[in-house]
Amino acid sequence: METKAPIIALVDDDKVFQLTASLTLKAAQLTDHILQFDNGEDALDFLRHHARESETLPDYIFLDINMPFVDGWMFLDDYADLKTNLSKPIEIFMVSSSIDPRDMDRARQHADVREYIIKPVTREKFIELLKAAA
Repeated sequence: METKAPIIALVDDDKVFQLTASLTLKAAQLTDHILQFDNGEDALDFLRHHARESETLPDYIFLDINMPFVDGWMFLDDYADLKTNLSKPIEIFMVSSSIDPRDMDRARQHADVREYIIKPVTREKFIELLKAAA
């Protein structure tokens, strides 16, 4: 039985990160199914709209902290209420260029955040994260 490639959502207003992460994930043959959202609000709307469609929901979310409208922390607050309605569990990785220890500690203590990753995210790091989470 062939394992299905994961669906990965990139929630980040940084177009360069979205592009490089997409290219890296595809080049490393980790997935070719990538969802991209410029802010947390759009990602939450997608999750709400597809809550019962496990084949459409992402398996992993790479979530930026600093974004317009709904930032990473606000996303996590809303996600905590939403996750019980989702038809499958989603692993969330917080991704940021912030090296502020307060951000790191806050992310590590958050029940829904699997890991805090400092940008840029290398091909090796993506492979390591997704293999460990699988």
